[in-house]
Amino acid sequence: METLQQISQTLALSMGVAWASGINLYATLLMLGILAQSSNIQLPPDLQVLADPMVIGAAGLMYMVEFFADKTPGVDTGWDAIHTFIRIPAGAVLAAGAIGELAPAAELAAAIAGGTLAGATHATKAGSRVLINTSPEPFSNWAASVSEDLAVIAGLWASLHYPWLFLGLLAAFVILMIWLLPKLWRGIKTVFAWLGRLFGRQTPQDTR
Repeated sequence: METLQQISQTLALSMGVAWASGINLYATLLMLGILAQSSNIQLPPDLQVLADPMVIGAAGLMYMVEFFADKTPGVDTGWDAIHTFIRIPAGAVLAAGAIGELAPAAELAAAIAGGTLAGATHATKAGSRVLINTSPEPFSNWAASVSEDLAVIAGLWASLHYPWLFLGLLAAFVILMIWLLPKLWRGIKTVFAWLGRLFGRQTPQDTR
């Protein structure tokens, strides 16, 4: 039973950091670093660097930048586009690091699964933001951003303290993403097609 509990904790932390990284990488790093620095959690050896004050400071600074960028319509989509190349590999690295000192094959498997999960979560967030930005008011962006930050905090907390609960919720979230991503993709194509027609119009010229 103890071995099963340890496996669930390791798996929940590995997939938890990958899932959270796809939504808000800097909030993930900041929360883990502060909890480890304050001795509230014991991170695996490969993740203990997150408790370094320099890492916490850098994560905190970038979180503040993202906090405002993520709540500005249009800017949030550009921010998400740039972070396609940051969140996904970071999710893979964190997932592998959470495995600890297990076999290299286990770390590689965790990196593959973590990168995939971070990519799917990032795509869901970025795609939903594109659709939200079609609304003229900014309040929906603020609500979405605050909800995402709270989800990251709550999800990481659950992965650290209630691993079985987190894994169950994660399974439900993955099923939801499988259902939602095709619909988001169709919506995004519709938005870009509309923008293409809008900006592709040419002003009629008087040929007389």
